[in-house]
Amino acid sequence: MKYMDKTFHRFSELFAQLGLPADVASIRSFIEAHSPLDGAVRIEEASFWTPAQARLLGELIAQDADWAEVADRLNAALRRR
Repeated sequence: MKYMDKTFHRFSELFAQLGLPADVASIRSFIEAHSPLDGAVRIEEASFWTPAQARLLGELIAQDADWAEVADRLNAALRRR
């Protein structure tokens, strides 16, 4: 039987990939500062990302790989208030 390698990434890992402070307080501050994200705006098109960050997020989501799950969780967190 073949098992899929299902890696669970944390917000801290995604924030580090994006070049952002990755400690819990910084992540909370980022989400609070940028929430709620308008429902009509795709997460990778939000104005607060640099072009490189937006490109990375778009790639992670498009690949639908293990990173897509944590990107989806960040998307959901940014839409709450």
